[in-house]
Amino acid sequence: MNATPPDVGTPAEARELAEEEFYASLTQRNRGLVPADLQDRIRHAPLLIAGCGSIGGATVQPLGRMGYRDFVLADVGTYELNNLNRQHATVDDLGRNKAEVGAAALRAINPHVRAEVVPEGITPENVRELVRRAEVIVDGVDVTTRSGLLAKVALHQEACRQRKPLVTGWDMAGMLAAQCFDYRLVRRIFDGQLLAEDAERLGTWEVIFRIAPRGHIPGEMYRELRRGLGRPDYSVPQLTEAATQFGSLAVHMVNQLVAGEDVPRTVAVDVHHIALTPGRRAVNRVSRHWEKARFLRKLPPEQAWRGFAPGAVYRAARRTDRVA
Repeated sequence: MNATPPDVGTPAEARELAEEEFYASLTQRNRGLVPADLQDRIRHAPLLIAGCGSIGGATVQPLGRMGYRDFVLADVGTYELNNLNRQHATVDDLGRNKAEVGAAALRAINPHVRAEVVPEGITPENVRELVRRAEVIVDGVDVTTRSGLLAKVALHQEACRQRKPLVTGWDMAGMLAAQCFDYRLVRRIFDGQLLAEDAERLGTWEVIFRIAPRGHIPGEMYRELRRGLGRPDYSVPQLTEAATQFGSLAVHMVNQLVAGEDVPRTVAVDVHHIALTPGRRAVNRVSRHWEKARFLRKLPPEQAWRGFAPGAVYRAARRTDRVA
């Protein structure tokens, strides 16, 4: 039986520990729930966190606390004040690169961690090498900009080519939908909902709806998006109670992948829905379909088709377009 690490109660004592002793003490409370062989795999598994804002940033500290030690963090963005309602930063971090802030947080938790920062984010020039170095990828790339959306698609394409598992998430009102695309097994990016060439051909919102977990979009999100249609200055609202959930869900999903276990495609938790009384939950389930219908009616028909057609139907139509 492994000896219990001594209690360490001061920063000086912690920093004096050798790396092995530090790691044993850091992960001591994982014992019994995290098997020793899995903890060893966690210790040596290299991770790529692509995008360190709302979604990717929610995973940085939990993964470090779990015992992961080998990180590459990639993000081109810097913190702004309107990020602080949900992202893991403070006023003192404003203007700083998000990946650099995440790396500093990791080093503050574990001084022995390896945290490489890629301040240019995911690019056509670096995506192949970054994916090659990772055992598991966390995709938190921002989809609210066209460049971010194209970077996300490129990341999935490369993960699929190299057969690397990838975990991503979508925060929508009170809903967090965590998804696992195990590209060791899956041969189409986004389950075939989007053809590679369509990332350039379709509009931004059409691409987002093609790759988002449409079956889990809450009614209140459809209602809010309907209000924003046609407004060029519109910014999609995001909430802390949704975004921060990804940290918990992603850590467990990454652990499962590192352990070689099967992971569900989508794990969705809507805190706004589950916190309702039973009667209001029933009303909320029905209203979701009503709000979706109202949203689709307000969309131009061509945009609704491109964004919401089922994957198999969409692919068949695109093949017909090519032949024509």
